[in-house]
Amino acid sequence: MTTIEYARHDGVSLIADIYVPDGPGPFPALIGVHGGGWQQGTRESHRYWGAYLAARGYVLMTVDYRLAAPGRKAYPEAVHDVRAAVQYLKGEAATYKVDPARLALIGDSAGGHLACLVALAGDHPNFAGGYPDDKHAGLTAKVKCAVGVYGIYDMVRQWNSDQIGRPRNQITEQFLGAAPMDDRRVFFDASPLSYVESKRNDTAFLLTYGTEDDIVDRGQSDDFLLALKQARFWARNAVIQGWGHYWMGTDPADPHTGAALFAPRLMRFLEDML
Repeated sequence: MTTIEYARHDGVSLIADIYVPDGPGPFPALIGVHGGGWQQGTRESHRYWGAYLAARGYVLMTVDYRLAAPGRKAYPEAVHDVRAAVQYLKGEAATYKVDPARLALIGDSAGGHLACLVALAGDHPNFAGGYPDDKHAGLTAKVKCAVGVYGIYDMVRQWNSDQIGRPRNQITEQFLGAAPMDDRRVFFDASPLSYVESKRNDTAFLLTYGTEDDIVDRGQSDDFLLALKQARFWARNAVIQGWGHYWMGTDPADPHTGAALFAPRLMRFLEDML
Protein backbone atom coordinates (compact mmCIF):
# COMPACT_ATOMS: atom_id res chain seq x y z
CA MET A 1 0.00 0.00 0.00
CA THR A 2 1.24 3.47 -0.95
CA THR A 3 -0.06 6.73 0.55
CA ILE A 4 -0.01 9.77 -1.73
CA GLU A 5 -1.40 13.29 -2.08
CA TYR A 6 -3.64 13.24 -5.14
CA ALA A 7 -4.61 16.92 -5.11
CA ARG A 8 -4.48 20.09 -3.04
CA HIS A 9 -7.69 22.13 -3.07
CA ASP A 10 -7.98 25.49 -1.35
CA GLY A 11 -4.96 24.64 0.77
CA VAL A 12 -6.30 21.25 1.85
CA SER A 13 -4.10 18.21 1.15
CA LEU A 14 -6.18 15.36 -0.25
CA ILE A 15 -4.75 11.95 0.60
CA ALA A 16 -5.27 8.50 -0.90
CA ASP A 17 -4.05 4.97 -0.23
CA ILE A 18 -3.30 2.87 -3.31
CA TYR A 19 -3.20 -0.93 -3.26
CA VAL A 20 -1.52 -2.46 -6.33
CA PRO A 21 -1.46 -6.18 -7.26
CA ASP A 22 1.77 -8.04 -7.87
CA GLY A 23 2.63 -8.49 -11.53
CA PRO A 24 3.26 -6.29 -14.54
CA GLY A 25 -0.30 -5.07 -15.18
CA PRO A 26 -1.90 -3.01 -16.47
CA PHE A 27 -4.78 -3.70 -14.09
CA PRO A 28 -8.35 -2.43 -13.88
CA ALA A 29 -8.81 -0.08 -10.94
CA LEU A 30 -11.42 1.16 -8.49
CA ILE A 31 -11.58 4.48 -6.65
CA GLY A 32 -13.15 3.91 -3.22
CA VAL A 33 -15.16 6.73 -1.59
CA HIS A 34 -15.98 6.31 2.11
CA GLY A 35 -19.26 7.06 3.81
CA GLY A 36 -20.03 8.99 6.98
CA GLY A 37 -22.85 11.39 6.19
CA TRP A 38 -20.44 13.79 4.42
CA GLN A 39 -19.27 14.74 7.95
CA GLN A 40 -16.94 11.99 9.09
CA GLY A 41 -15.11 8.85 7.98
CA THR A 42 -11.75 8.29 6.28
CA ARG A 43 -10.23 6.35 3.42
CA GLU A 44 -9.16 3.68 5.93
CA SER A 45 -12.71 2.33 6.13
CA HIS A 46 -12.05 0.50 2.85
CA ARG A 47 -8.67 -0.92 3.93
CA TYR A 48 -9.89 -4.54 3.98
CA TRP A 49 -10.93 -4.24 0.35
CA GLY A 50 -7.44 -3.14 -0.66
CA ALA A 51 -5.78 -6.50 -0.05
CA TYR A 52 -8.88 -8.40 -1.18
CA LEU A 53 -9.06 -6.69 -4.56
CA ALA A 54 -5.30 -6.59 -5.14
CA ALA A 55 -5.15 -10.36 -4.64
CA ARG A 56 -7.70 -10.66 -7.46
CA GLY A 57 -5.94 -8.37 -9.92
CA TYR A 58 -7.55 -4.99 -9.18
CA VAL A 59 -5.95 -1.74 -8.05
CA LEU A 60 -7.86 0.08 -5.31
CA MET A 61 -7.36 3.79 -4.58
CA THR A 62 -9.19 4.81 -1.39
CA VAL A 63 -9.58 8.56 -0.99
CA ASP A 64 -10.26 11.21 1.60
CA TYR A 65 -12.29 14.26 0.60
CA ARG A 66 -13.38 17.46 2.29
CA LEU A 67 -16.07 17.02 4.92
CA ALA A 68 -18.85 19.26 6.18
CA ALA A 69 -18.61 20.72 9.68
CA PRO A 70 -20.84 23.05 11.73
CA GLY A 71 -21.15 26.21 9.71
CA ARG A 72 -19.15 24.80 6.79
CA LYS A 73 -20.76 23.06 3.83
CA ALA A 74 -18.84 20.62 1.63
CA TYR A 75 -20.75 20.82 -1.66
CA PRO A 76 -19.60 21.02 -4.38
CA GLU A 77 -16.13 20.77 -2.80
CA ALA A 78 -16.36 17.04 -2.08
CA VAL A 79 -17.55 16.38 -5.63
CA HIS A 80 -14.53 18.25 -7.00
CA ASP A 81 -12.25 16.19 -4.75
CA VAL A 82 -13.59 12.82 -5.93
CA ARG A 83 -13.51 14.04 -9.51
CA ALA A 84 -9.84 14.98 -9.05
CA ALA A 85 -9.10 11.47 -7.74
CA VAL A 86 -10.38 9.95 -11.00
CA GLN A 87 -8.30 12.38 -13.03
CA TYR A 88 -5.20 11.67 -10.92
CA LEU A 89 -5.44 7.91 -11.35
CA LYS A 90 -5.89 8.32 -15.10
CA GLY A 91 -2.98 10.71 -15.36
CA GLU A 92 -0.66 8.58 -13.21
CA ALA A 93 -1.90 5.24 -14.55
CA ALA A 94 1.55 4.03 -15.61
CA THR A 95 2.97 4.68 -12.14
CA TYR A 96 0.45 2.33 -10.51
CA LYS A 97 0.16 -0.23 -13.34
CA VAL A 98 -3.42 0.87 -14.09
CA ASP A 99 -5.34 0.55 -17.34
CA PRO A 100 -6.89 4.06 -17.54
CA ALA A 101 -9.70 2.81 -19.77
CA ARG A 102 -10.89 0.40 -17.05
CA LEU A 103 -11.76 2.54 -14.04
CA ALA A 104 -14.67 2.20 -11.63
CA LEU A 105 -15.97 4.30 -8.75
CA ILE A 106 -17.27 2.56 -5.63
CA GLY A 107 -18.70 4.21 -2.54
CA ASP A 108 -20.91 3.51 0.44
CA SER A 109 -23.66 5.71 1.88
CA ALA A 110 -22.56 9.34 1.37
CA GLY A 111 -19.62 7.88 -0.56
CA GLY A 112 -22.10 6.07 -2.78
CA HIS A 113 -23.72 9.41 -3.48
CA LEU A 114 -20.39 10.98 -4.46
CA ALA A 115 -19.23 7.99 -6.49
CA CYS A 116 -22.43 7.82 -8.54
CA LEU A 117 -22.67 11.60 -8.92
CA VAL A 118 -19.15 11.80 -10.36
CA ALA A 119 -19.76 8.72 -12.53
CA LEU A 120 -22.81 10.38 -14.07
CA ALA A 121 -21.93 14.08 -13.95
CA GLY A 122 -18.18 14.40 -13.45
CA ASP A 123 -17.87 16.27 -16.74
CA HIS A 124 -21.15 18.20 -16.40
CA PRO A 125 -20.82 22.01 -16.38
CA ASN A 126 -21.97 21.98 -12.74
CA PHE A 127 -18.67 20.35 -11.77
CA ALA A 128 -16.16 20.54 -14.63
CA GLY A 129 -13.31 23.01 -14.40
CA GLY A 130 -13.55 23.69 -10.68
CA TYR A 131 -9.80 23.38 -10.13
CA PRO A 132 -8.05 24.12 -13.44
CA ASP A 133 -4.62 24.11 -11.77
CA ASP A 134 -4.83 20.42 -10.84
CA LYS A 135 -2.03 18.48 -12.54
CA HIS A 136 -4.49 16.36 -14.52
CA ALA A 137 -7.36 18.86 -14.76
CA GLY A 138 -7.60 18.39 -18.53
CA LEU A 139 -8.60 14.74 -18.29
CA THR A 140 -12.17 13.47 -18.37
CA ALA A 141 -13.70 12.14 -15.15
CA LYS A 142 -15.55 9.46 -17.11
CA VAL A 143 -15.44 5.93 -15.67
CA LYS A 144 -16.53 2.60 -17.07
CA CYS A 145 -18.44 1.35 -14.01
CA ALA A 146 -19.93 2.59 -10.74
CA VAL A 147 -20.92 0.71 -7.59
CA GLY A 148 -23.28 2.30 -5.07
CA VAL A 149 -23.46 0.65 -1.65
CA TYR A 150 -26.57 1.73 0.31
CA GLY A 151 -26.12 5.10 -1.37
CA ILE A 152 -28.07 8.36 -1.38
CA TYR A 153 -29.25 9.25 -4.86
CA ASP A 154 -32.10 11.72 -4.23
CA MET A 155 -31.14 14.44 -1.78
CA VAL A 156 -34.65 15.71 -1.06
CA ARG A 157 -35.78 12.17 -0.30
CA GLN A 158 -32.93 11.81 2.20
CA TRP A 159 -33.78 15.16 3.79
CA ASN A 160 -37.38 14.00 4.21
CA SER A 161 -36.26 10.68 5.68
CA ASP A 162 -34.00 12.44 8.16
CA GLN A 163 -36.99 14.31 9.60
CA ILE A 164 -37.83 11.00 11.31
CA GLY A 165 -34.49 9.26 11.61
CA ARG A 166 -32.28 12.16 12.74
CA PRO A 167 -34.38 15.31 13.21
CA ARG A 168 -31.53 17.21 14.90
CA ASN A 169 -28.88 16.18 12.37
CA GLN A 170 -29.95 17.14 8.85
CA ILE A 171 -26.96 15.69 7.01
CA THR A 172 -28.02 16.77 3.52
CA GLU A 173 -28.72 20.30 4.75
CA GLN A 174 -25.31 20.53 6.42
CA PHE A 175 -23.56 19.14 3.34
CA LEU A 176 -25.33 21.42 0.87
CA GLY A 177 -25.53 24.51 3.07
CA ALA A 178 -29.30 24.99 2.67
CA ALA A 179 -32.67 23.42 3.35
CA PRO A 180 -34.85 22.40 0.37
CA MET A 181 -37.46 25.05 1.16
CA ASP A 182 -34.71 27.68 0.80
CA ASP A 183 -32.80 26.31 -2.20
CA ARG A 184 -34.47 23.37 -3.90
CA ARG A 185 -32.22 23.72 -6.94
CA VAL A 186 -29.07 22.74 -5.05
CA PHE A 187 -30.79 19.53 -3.88
CA PHE A 188 -31.64 18.72 -7.51
CA ASP A 189 -28.17 19.52 -8.81
CA ALA A 190 -26.51 17.42 -6.09
CA SER A 191 -28.64 14.30 -6.73
CA PRO A 192 -27.23 11.53 -8.94
CA LEU A 193 -30.82 10.77 -9.96
CA SER A 194 -30.97 14.14 -11.75
CA TYR A 195 -28.31 13.06 -14.27
CA VAL A 196 -29.75 9.69 -15.30
CA GLU A 197 -30.27 10.28 -19.01
CA SER A 198 -29.89 7.96 -21.98
CA LYS A 199 -27.10 10.11 -23.43
CA ARG A 200 -24.92 9.07 -20.45
CA ASN A 201 -25.80 5.37 -20.42
CA ASP A 202 -22.40 3.95 -21.29
CA THR A 203 -21.48 3.53 -17.61
CA ALA A 204 -22.53 0.24 -15.95
CA PHE A 205 -23.98 0.33 -12.42
CA LEU A 206 -24.23 -2.13 -9.56
CA LEU A 207 -26.35 -1.07 -6.57
CA THR A 208 -26.49 -2.90 -3.26
CA TYR A 209 -28.12 -2.47 0.14
CA GLY A 210 -29.18 -4.51 3.16
CA THR A 211 -32.79 -5.45 3.83
CA GLU A 212 -32.55 -4.13 7.42
CA ASP A 213 -31.09 -0.71 6.60
CA ASP A 214 -32.74 1.95 8.77
CA ILE A 215 -30.26 4.74 7.94
CA VAL A 216 -30.83 5.16 4.21
CA ASP A 217 -34.22 4.24 2.75
CA ARG A 218 -33.82 1.25 0.41
CA GLY A 219 -36.22 3.04 -1.91
CA GLN A 220 -33.32 5.31 -2.80
CA SER A 221 -31.62 2.38 -4.55
CA ASP A 222 -34.86 0.96 -5.97
CA ASP A 223 -35.88 4.24 -7.60
CA PHE A 224 -32.36 4.93 -8.85
CA LEU A 225 -32.18 1.45 -10.37
CA LEU A 226 -35.53 1.96 -12.10
CA ALA A 227 -34.41 5.27 -13.58
CA LEU A 228 -31.14 3.73 -14.80
CA LYS A 229 -33.00 0.90 -16.51
CA GLN A 230 -35.50 3.29 -18.06
CA ALA A 231 -32.56 5.17 -19.59
CA ARG A 232 -31.09 1.85 -20.84
CA PHE A 233 -28.08 1.77 -18.59
CA TRP A 234 -26.64 -1.64 -17.76
CA ALA A 235 -27.76 -1.73 -14.13
CA ARG A 236 -28.30 -4.47 -11.55
CA ASN A 237 -28.85 -4.70 -7.82
CA ALA A 238 -27.59 -7.02 -5.09
CA VAL A 239 -29.81 -7.21 -2.01
CA ILE A 240 -28.01 -8.37 1.14
CA GLN A 241 -30.52 -10.24 3.27
CA GLY A 242 -30.57 -9.53 7.00
CA TRP A 243 -27.99 -6.76 6.98
CA GLY A 244 -28.45 -3.06 7.66
CA HIS A 245 -26.05 -0.18 7.15
CA TYR A 246 -22.27 0.18 7.65
CA TRP A 247 -21.15 -3.30 6.54
CA MET A 248 -18.97 -2.10 3.65
CA GLY A 249 -16.18 -1.42 6.14
CA THR A 250 -16.06 -5.05 7.25
CA ASP A 251 -13.63 -7.66 5.95
CA PRO A 252 -14.81 -9.45 2.77
CA ALA A 253 -12.49 -12.34 3.66
CA ASP A 254 -14.42 -12.94 6.91
CA PRO A 255 -17.44 -15.14 6.08
CA HIS A 256 -19.44 -13.64 8.96
CA THR A 257 -19.60 -10.14 7.47
CA GLY A 258 -21.96 -8.37 5.12
CA ALA A 259 -18.98 -7.55 2.91
CA ALA A 260 -18.36 -11.28 2.42
CA LEU A 261 -21.94 -11.73 1.19
CA PHE A 262 -21.53 -8.89 -1.28
CA ALA A 263 -18.02 -9.73 -2.50
CA PRO A 264 -18.98 -12.53 -4.96
CA ARG A 265 -21.58 -10.29 -6.62
CA LEU A 266 -19.09 -7.44 -6.85
CA MET A 267 -16.43 -9.67 -8.39
CA ARG A 268 -18.82 -11.02 -11.01
CA PHE A 269 -19.84 -7.48 -11.91
CA LEU A 270 -16.23 -6.35 -12.24
CA GLU A 271 -15.24 -9.40 -14.27
CA ASP A 272 -18.13 -8.84 -16.67
CA MET A 273 -18.21 -5.04 -16.94
CA LEU A 274 -14.75 -3.70 -16.06
